[in-house]
Amino acid sequence: MPSRKKYGYTYMLKEIRNEKDISDLVREIGFLPFFANGIKGFSIEECCLPELWFSDSADGPWEWKGPVIRTGNCVYGKLFCGKAGFISREWLPDFANFRRDGYDFDTRCDEGTAPHKDIAVYDTVAQKGAVLSKELKRLGNYRKGGNTGFETVITRLQMQTYVTVSDFVYMRDKFGKPYGWGVAQYSTPEALFGYDFVTSAYKRDPRLSEEKIIAHLKSCLPFAPEEQIINLIK
Repeated sequence: MPSRKKYGYTYMLKEIRNEKDISDLVREIGFLPFFANGIKGFSIEECCLPELWFSDSADGPWEWKGPVIRTGNCVYGKLFCGKAGFISREWLPDFANFRRDGYDFDTRCDEGTAPHKDIAVYDTVAQKGAVLSKELKRLGNYRKGGNTGFETVITRLQMQTYVTVSDFVYMRDKFGKPYGWGVAQYSTPEALFGYDFVTSAYKRDPRLSEEKIIAHLKSCLPFAPEEQIINLIK
């Protein structure tokens, strides 16, 4: 387990200095929010030196996200209270079972519980295999005078684990040098890890997957009130 100190209900993970530290923490804990949340100190934001966030001379957390995702050992997206974070490959099946309540997206469509906009966005991602956010918006007519609410739709699909961020792609100047912010590329977890693996926990009741995740996080964060842990993963 990573070293941590208790300050009231604050948890200080080991200092994050590079992308390997993030990968190691995701592998060790299984769950790692990018931003501060109800469990103080349990985030990349709080455990990374401030000067690394917007450095002109070195990469920082924003640039590390893509390489960590590309290891294939985790998924990344808006997974915690509508905010970004990582979940290890090991814990993905139970997390997907819990968040999806045991439903494939097609089943939600058949039962009429998936909003029309969600269906359109999900189908585009599933058909493309991988698609940049700006292209996804263009294909879905999310522009002035067109559809609205793209962020609401894509966040909901990520929270339900039907869609995930598979990489960040940087635009390049005429010299081939990357610039600006990385553009999110979306895929489905099934496209990244295979349907059988992602749905391998479907044989369990979703509540059992939830209990398993809560018990694991309580063991990793023994001083965190259970209510805070539940609020984080809901």
